[in-house]
Amino acid sequence: MTVSKVTSIEVAKRAGVSQSAVSRVFTPGASASAKTVEKVRKAAEELGYRPNILARAMVSGKSRIIGLVVAYLENQFYPVALELLSNALQARGYHILIFTAPNSTEGVDVVMQDLMDYQIDGIIAASVSLSSDLARRAQNSGIPVVLFNRGQDGTDFTIVTSDNIRGGRKVAEFLLAGGHRKIAHIAGWQGSTTGRDRKDGFLSVLDDAGIAPLAVVDGMYKRETAAACTRNLIEADERPDAIFVGNDHMAFAVIDELRAFGLRPGTDISVVGYDDVPLAGWGAYDLTTVRQPVNRMVQETVDRLLARIEEPETPASAVLIDGDLILRGSARRPENWTHEGI
Repeated sequence: MTVSKVTSIEVAKRAGVSQSAVSRVFTPGASASAKTVEKVRKAAEELGYRPNILARAMVSGKSRIIGLVVAYLENQFYPVALELLSNALQARGYHILIFTAPNSTEGVDVVMQDLMDYQIDGIIAASVSLSSDLARRAQNSGIPVVLFNRGQDGTDFTIVTSDNIRGGRKVAEFLLAGGHRKIAHIAGWQGSTTGRDRKDGFLSVLDDAGIAPLAVVDGMYKRETAAACTRNLIEADERPDAIFVGNDHMAFAVIDELRAFGLRPGTDISVVGYDDVPLAGWGAYDLTTVRQPVNRMVQETVDRLLARIEEPETPASAVLIDGDLILRGSARRPENWTHEGI
């Protein structure tokens, strides 16, 4: 038995209004009186009517859907960011379509091309890089792109990140002030600007102080890789007295490995992460870390993407947002330390 779909014409007839009034009620941002909205929604509920968003998109050229591409969700920073992005976009009358992609330019390009076929109004690329060819295709298609928590040179994209270089500098200054001199760095994936910038800022301060790092290794933003790096550092002839880890996701693995060796984070070896995900504040880890200002990053991302959707001539921009160093028990606190929230 085939059930025919209810049309907007039937809703208009039931509500005693025009078809255009029904369209306005179900179009985000359109104007309709409270009385009209009440009558239309009551009639729609009685008839079981749902607006055809895809059909509306074909007519208007606007789907009010934002595509979001993310490389991986194991890092606890991204579920938080995705929830905030979804809420912020819904508050502005948009919804998100999430695609996951491998952390490689080729894999991302395939996913992004699929995403563009959905007639999306804009794209948020969270910690993934795009090829220059795909960047050009997105631009030619009139689809604005904002890179969230990842920079990329040579493209006409708006970029929103924390100030990763400054964050890395803060960690180095903190560890040096605490008397640490045998300092290792388990960096984030060096194929990403975030990993490179945090490392470069960190090492620049050590270099200015005349301190050579004990070791610098690429943790690839992977928990298992960071754990293996930690075991190598602990079993080496010279053991570090502090480890700066490129993100919290890896730092949790570092703390677990230290404890497996009978070492106490914050007493035997200081550990500092980057992100300040909720788990960092749990007593099990009590992680000193640089806080990514995720609320401000999300707001800037949404504001700037929608600005480019509404005004395509809006120029691309790079937004770097400073984040505080959050002091907890995983790292030794320098005596008379007064740089709260640096």
